[in-house]
Amino acid sequence: PMRKRSPMTRDRLFSAGLLPLLFSLGLLAACSSDNNGPSVPPQTWQGQEVRMESRPNPPRAGANEFLLIVSGDHGKPVHDLVVSFRTSDADDWKQAIQDGEVGVYRRSVDVEPGGRDVLQVKLKGRGAEGVLRFPLQVAP
Repeated sequence: PMRKRSPMTRDRLFSAGLLPLLFSLGLLAACSSDNNGPSVPPQTWQGQEVRMESRPNPPRAGANEFLLIVSGDHGKPVHDLVVSFRTSDADDWKQAIQDGEVGVYRRSVDVEPGGRDVLQVKLKGRGAEGVLRFPLQVAP
């Protein structure tokens, strides 16, 4: 005769590796929202990698938050810069807020398709100053 199987208990799910797998899949799904990942390829300034991310991603017409992540040698955060943003040559520069000493700078600026669709980033520090331009694909 066939033996009747007992229902899967939490202990059996855990020991079978199914519970951790389900948990991991849930975390992965949560991390795959449109707010993660770089919007455009990173650029280099003074030998440092400069990445830009937007919230939301892709940016939408109106106010959007931009994060600039600056990494130096061996991926170490660069936290001794003054960073400013704007999306039009006619605008004044808006200084970004440094997010601790982790090489992240953030600021909200207005974007719009066809007019304010390039994030201009002014970097000052370490005896240098420069401007990077990150093209934006603004969602309507």
